[in-house]
Amino acid sequence: MGLFSFIKEAGEKLFGSKEVEAAAASSAPNLADLNAKAADAIKTYIEKQNLGITGLAVTFDGATGKVSLSGSAPTQEAAEKAGLSAGNVASVSGVDNNLQYPAGTASQYHDVVSGDTLSAISKKYYGDANKYNQIFEANKPMLSDPNKIYPGQKLRIPAL
Repeated sequence: MGLFSFIKEAGEKLFGSKEVEAAAASSAPNLADLNAKAADAIKTYIEKQNLGITGLAVTFDGATGKVSLSGSAPTQEAAEKAGLSAGNVASVSGVDNNLQYPAGTASQYHDVVSGDTLSAISKKYYGDANKYNQIFEANKPMLSDPNKIYPGQKLRIPAL
């Protein structure tokens, strides 16, 4: 799937990002341990989404904020959701999504800005504000409520 960029300051706070960044800046000997702990937290977060990914491996580089994913996803949708789950974590600036999956139709992505609503995003991509539920469903379980999106979040916009 390739490399996707994210806003580093936005997202779920799963680990002590300041700790990882400080260790990266000073080349501290515990940097590898902190990166491994962050990778484990991200992996656990992805696994909690119940996407059916097998052999999931996650690495994190605190110096760059990059996450790498590998393993097998049952569908392209599951692979895309895993990448978004990893990217929508605070301190992650990019995801190199190398998950394998059967061929399918590629989705579009939208970076949420202040004032966005799922209805407005739906109007932009589909020409119909009432199709917001397709976007909401495509981003579950990362989204728990269609009214709870935040600036900096990246959303999957599925083809209709």
